[in-house]
Amino acid sequence: MLKVGLTGSIAVGKSFVLSTLAELGAHVLDADATARACAAPGTPGYSAVVEAFGKEILAADGSIDRAKLGTIVFADEAKRLQLNSILHPYIIATQDEQLGEWEKEDPEGIGVIDAALMIESGTYRRFDCLVVVHCRPEVQLERLMARDGLSREDAERRIAAQMSQEEKKKHADYLIDTSDGIEGARKYTEAVFQQLEAELHDKRKRL
Repeated sequence: MLKVGLTGSIAVGKSFVLSTLAELGAHVLDADATARACAAPGTPGYSAVVEAFGKEILAADGSIDRAKLGTIVFADEAKRLQLNSILHPYIIATQDEQLGEWEKEDPEGIGVIDAALMIESGTYRRFDCLVVVHCRPEVQLERLMARDGLSREDAERRIAAQMSQEEKKKHADYLIDTSDGIEGARKYTEAVFQQLEAELHDKRKRL
């Protein structure tokens, strides 16, 4: 199996790229879904997050209110790092378990793991290659404001809290530019998927 890391900054279009890769035949694991599963009620991650941040982050149904938690951690770098340190081990374990299952089911397939902090944590090195999704900064800002209903100031603060797009691009084996909307992003993604298939073919020949 070709194990692929997919990353990129906030609001650059990773989810669209991931869904397109799934349509093309890749096995995919979404970062948000993984984070939600690792912090779902009844899990060790949930208990650790509530203990660290208090019951005021909970929604009426007892689940973690991601919007409330996001407001806290994006306003305070120490708290953001604390949250990442709590959840990261659970997220990595979930990703590795999923990769193992895919490899058993489809040893000649392509498995794509989406994660926002893959480069920052250094965990991208455990993949065969890294795909970085990016877009023009003004497009990123507009998307984030529209998606999360944020003011320009709050959106800029969230973007500034992460590693820059330019820095992430330096680590990429493949780049996907989503600046020009759905059709442009789809073409880039299809082209990269063809390259991944070629890399998988080369990997098979080496084994």
